[in-house]
Amino acid sequence: MADGDRSFPSPFEVETPVGAEGWERLYPYYMHFGEDRREVEENQFWFWDSMHYPKAMFPFDMVMPEQTHLILNQNTTRYMVVPTAKGIDHRVVNGYVYISPNLVTEPDEIARRAALFEARAGHYFTNWRSLYDKWVEKAKATREELESLEFAPLPDEEPLERVQAGEDRNSAFNLIHTYNQLLENMMKIGHLHFEMLGLGYGAYVTFGEFCRQAFPDIRDQTVAQMVAGIDILMFRPDDELKRLARLAVELGVAEPIKAGGEADAVLAAVGGIDGGERWVADLEGVREPWFWFATGAGMTHEDPAWNDDLRVPLGLIATYIEKIEAGQNIERPLETVESERDRITAEYRELLVSDEDRKAFDELVELARMVYPFVENHNFYCEHQHHTRLWNKIRELGGVFAASGYFADAEDVWYLHRYEVYQALWDMLTGWATETPDGRAHWTREIAERKRILDALNQWSPPAALGAVPESMTEPFTVMLWGVNDETIQRWLGADAAEGASELLGVAASPGVAEGPARVIFSPSELDQVQQGEVLVCPITAPSWAPVFTKITAAVSDIGGIMAHAAIVSREYGLPAVVGTGFGTKSIKTGQMVRVDGGRGIVTLVE
Repeated sequence: MADGDRSFPSPFEVETPVGAEGWERLYPYYMHFGEDRREVEENQFWFWDSMHYPKAMFPFDMVMPEQTHLILNQNTTRYMVVPTAKGIDHRVVNGYVYISPNLVTEPDEIARRAALFEARAGHYFTNWRSLYDKWVEKAKATREELESLEFAPLPDEEPLERVQAGEDRNSAFNLIHTYNQLLENMMKIGHLHFEMLGLGYGAYVTFGEFCRQAFPDIRDQTVAQMVAGIDILMFRPDDELKRLARLAVELGVAEPIKAGGEADAVLAAVGGIDGGERWVADLEGVREPWFWFATGAGMTHEDPAWNDDLRVPLGLIATYIEKIEAGQNIERPLETVESERDRITAEYRELLVSDEDRKAFDELVELARMVYPFVENHNFYCEHQHHTRLWNKIRELGGVFAASGYFADAEDVWYLHRYEVYQALWDMLTGWATETPDGRAHWTREIAERKRILDALNQWSPPAALGAVPESMTEPFTVMLWGVNDETIQRWLGADAAEGASELLGVAASPGVAEGPARVIFSPSELDQVQQGEVLVCPITAPSWAPVFTKITAAVSDIGGIMAHAAIVSREYGLPAVVGTGFGTKSIKTGQMVRVDGGRGIVTLVE
């Protein structure tokens, strides 16, 4: 341990919240800390992955961290053979997901793996554009395959035409077969998620390491600025909202949109105005694919898409309309960001003394800019385009259970782990096939109990970290994405002492200094509360929050590193940002005046 006797709580000694007794049965045994692994697991460093899983997990949603545990680790360890990393362990404590990076530290093993990695990564980097194009086609095909799956209600009797056609594989077979296809499809998108992601980060990490060696005093945000201003798909949905806002003003149909209300009523009111039908038709044309955009991280079923609730994009369009009518600029300052990027890159290049170093610098910055868009674009195809539809397909399956009277509600499906769904399916289908009592009473009791347990788990405040304090946190993705570095760990260790402090320290994510009243929010449903000129304070942002960045003066998040979304969007909008503060949402209250120094990573409570 790095700090003598100081350590985080043991994962084996975390107490169960009152009312959540028996929570362990909601999740499979392999996601629990195990007594037979205690010596190893207690000496690992674990931190809560609140970036992707901010609440206690529904059993079915556990499929996502479980797939990451398998597929990310397989890609890192067996596919690309990354020299210094063996993936990330995942466990669950009181319903919350904790993760632990696994590092390779033995020099001979690093060298052995490096030789394998060089050939594999080198092939991808050399053929990046063609492999990326192929990847996009695979991602689209996987999404289309998902869309083709249908969970049909069980018939009272099989249709006569099926009998006459000799279709012996009846509705029970088809339902189980479709569910199998769904699970396979989920694994396909999981493999695509991680196929090239590590290389996207890896190219950036390599460029950053070169810069830190050549320019010892360079800041991480300066390195990030040198790859900023690149067109990525994640901004396209927001761009479409801006275009629709401008069109609404141009056509004179803005008033019903600003008035708000239920989506159907708003669209009907717009359609009743001259030019309104054109606007509604334009919006309908945009919904596919750009409104398949999750309101959160997209890793759980609780993050619906804009298409699932049109009030969300309509509300964001209304925000842009008001700014347009007030004569304010709603565009990202792309030219300014690009100009600053090019200026910084040229100035640092000039500091290099040899042609060899300049050549290496040019090659690395070119590679980083080429592969970096994938780091964000993969989210668009996986979490947004695919997962939003995935959750709806599972709801369709829940609807089959509900239609048969097996579940009280289609949403009850989330309280079953994906492997338990097989048991419930078999139970329901045998009851349907034989017209005898089935096990619905068992699942009714079990689901009611799980609802009670989850409610109790969501009242618990998970510790930021568990286990041993690492000597040093050097795993690049943990540092870049989650913002968990040595300084973060020390802040977590001193959390009690920091309570009530007037300053919060975090990752300097986007340069500049700004001051304003804080607006603390915890979910997308609260975004409409954000007012012009406020400082956004939140656990973590999502890509669909981009419209809010035209209102705020700065951003502060509890979790996240230099490559977290809040950091990326802030740099693209030229706003100061400090991420990874750990306790921003606990220490700052809405209305308090705060000063955000994005260059130094300091948030000051002015009042």
